[in-house]
Amino acid sequence: MKYDEFAFFNQQLAAMLREGIPLEGALAQLCVNLRDGELRREVESLQADLQSGTPIKQALALRKLPDLYVEMVKVGVDGNDLPGMLLMLADYYQRVDSTWTRLKGLMVYPFIVLVTSFGLSCFFTYFAYHLIDSGFSGMMGVPTPPRIFIGMWIPPMVIGTLLLAAIIMISVPMWRRKLRWRLPGFKEAKLAQVATAMGLMLKNGGNLGDALGLVEQMERNTIASGELARWHAQLANGRGQFSEMAAAGPAFPPLFLWMVSNAGEDLSAGFRRAAEIYHARALHRIDLFLYAALPTAILGLGGMICLQIFPVIRNFLVILGALSS
Repeated sequence: MKYDEFAFFNQQLAAMLREGIPLEGALAQLCVNLRDGELRREVESLQADLQSGTPIKQALALRKLPDLYVEMVKVGVDGNDLPGMLLMLADYYQRVDSTWTRLKGLMVYPFIVLVTSFGLSCFFTYFAYHLIDSGFSGMMGVPTPPRIFIGMWIPPMVIGTLLLAAIIMISVPMWRRKLRWRLPGFKEAKLAQVATAMGLMLKNGGNLGDALGLVEQMERNTIASGELARWHAQLANGRGQFSEMAAAGPAFPPLFLWMVSNAGEDLSAGFRRAAEIYHARALHRIDLFLYAALPTAILGLGGMICLQIFPVIRNFLVILGALSS
């Protein structure tokens, strides 16, 4: 599901509800303008369930929508302010989409370098090997030694392995979720996203235990999930103060915990402050990496070329040495 489209959908839905249009009619009208995809299918199913008389909370539970969205819409319905909640959710998903779009753009240069290097490496190795093979068989009258063949194809194999690993990490959702908590820039973005979600839930009447449980579910199978589970267990054991139950770890640094704890009883404000700080840090990291990506990519490509040229020159020297002897 594309978060930019999802955010725009919620903005339109909130505007239509404020104008007095019933929810079922608003969903039916918005479905006409949505592109074919997961969001449209889910909205159409939600509209059909509501039209058949299914309560909105049960209808939401049947749909494949983000966990945070489902819970916050329920809060908006209970508080009789669904349009206001939809606008807050639209702002949240719009910010998430903006940050992750920039982070995806950050990964373009390294991926292009790997693909280009692999293609050039295979072409250069194939051409150079046949040239050297003709030297051995034509000038020296002996077959090319196997060690030369193996040595020349080692660089393409290494680059191909790196490219395959990158494709697997990008394609497999589990690996993507884990890497987001470990790579600089991505980690700051995840901290900002978690802090925003926590602040949003606490601001609208949610309790800390439910908020921790929901975020833990959102970040399942990551290092953050284990730390959130420990916080939840400490809270259940009677440690109600955030400074007592929360401990720094690989996912949540001391600065994050200090900013939340420093807010005192108003944890919602503390999480919002942490979200602002880490969102700014994520954007700063992204800008730094973007400025460094192009020269680093050029240097990396140059290094790959040098790595390819070295065994070719060495083998030519072997041929020349054999001819001279």
